[in-house]
Amino acid sequence: MNIRTVPNDWDRRGLPGWAYSSQALFDLERMHVFLNHWQLVGHVNDVPSPGDWFTFDLLGERAIVMRGKDNIVRSFHNLCRHRGARVVDGGQGHCKGALVCPFHGWVYNLDGTLRGPARPETFGDMDRSKFNLKPIEMDIWHGFIFLRFLPGPQPSVAEYLADYDQDFSDFRAEELLPVAQAGWETILPVNWKSVRDVDNEGYHVAMAHPGLQDLYGRSYRDIVHANGLASSYATFGDTPGRLWSVRNYIKMSPVQEWLPERLQKAWNYYGVFPNAVFIFTPESVQFYHDLPISPGQTRLTGRIYRRQNESRQQRLARYLVYRIDRETSAEDQQLSIWSDESMKSTAFDDFHLSDLEFGVRNHHENLRKILPVLNHREPMPEERIASLNKELLGAGNHDA
Repeated sequence: MNIRTVPNDWDRRGLPGWAYSSQALFDLERMHVFLNHWQLVGHVNDVPSPGDWFTFDLLGERAIVMRGKDNIVRSFHNLCRHRGARVVDGGQGHCKGALVCPFHGWVYNLDGTLRGPARPETFGDMDRSKFNLKPIEMDIWHGFIFLRFLPGPQPSVAEYLADYDQDFSDFRAEELLPVAQAGWETILPVNWKSVRDVDNEGYHVAMAHPGLQDLYGRSYRDIVHANGLASSYATFGDTPGRLWSVRNYIKMSPVQEWLPERLQKAWNYYGVFPNAVFIFTPESVQFYHDLPISPGQTRLTGRIYRRQNESRQQRLARYLVYRIDRETSAEDQQLSIWSDESMKSTAFDDFHLSDLEFGVRNHHENLRKILPVLNHREPMPEERIASLNKELLGAGNHDA
């Protein structure tokens, strides 16, 4: 496991305030942080049968993940090759034998090949093989599906997330089943980095999250990995808990004998750069990610999964996990709003980060490597940002 330690002397300021409102920077982030990095979108058991599909939209890109008649899971641009309409609409669904574009009726097989256009005689000598749905780069790791819209710097997901491999294997992540109607989303009036800044440190847990503090006590710890990754670990059960949800969860949570002892009474969080987090508890797994919409708007969404052959006791414990996490999420959302709005104040003088917030710094460092213009402390004209970033990358000099 490649774990970073906190250096004795490091810049505690974090990213400059202008980075949270700039449209020009947001455009650079779209291309160089989101579309060319792996995006966690779901699990193979979200599409258990041939013809099952779900969609994923990000910054103007539209994806469909579908299981074919040959039982292979594939991903395509959700974009008809005729006029660009969505071939499916909605979050998820099922088609029996083919996809039919709702605009003009072009028909695609479940493997993405074009079966035929409507009124084929009107298209002349058309080579159908050149009009299949366009594939999207996809990787499946421990059952979870990752997409990448553009070629990027990260290796395979297995190599990239190697530090997490043993825990995902021990949790038997490939066996997870989706919880019906458990997908969720909310839109926050913040820059996506404000969500990450709150999420990348546990320094605030004791003050801001009474439920987690009641559950964990002093056991919570953050670990910073290479390549922008960060994880957090905590154990429960040392105290009976004071709050209703916590007290009953500790009482109700059954010991999972199949798990290694280190995971039987643990809540573990695994961050994936740039914008996703897994939460593993003995009873359930969920992931959530913050999907940027604009410099000042972010969509938070996620999915929840359960164990196979779930007992009634496990189901009740999973419900209590959901209650505790729901309250924690609401608290974090408010903190993100407060943090983000501070950037607009004339009194804002940069962050001053604790050693316990080095996960925030780690995330910022990774962004600076990709976009060296972020080393520029003072605001600059919007039309200058892209050209300066290009100059710094070309010169290999990331200081500004």
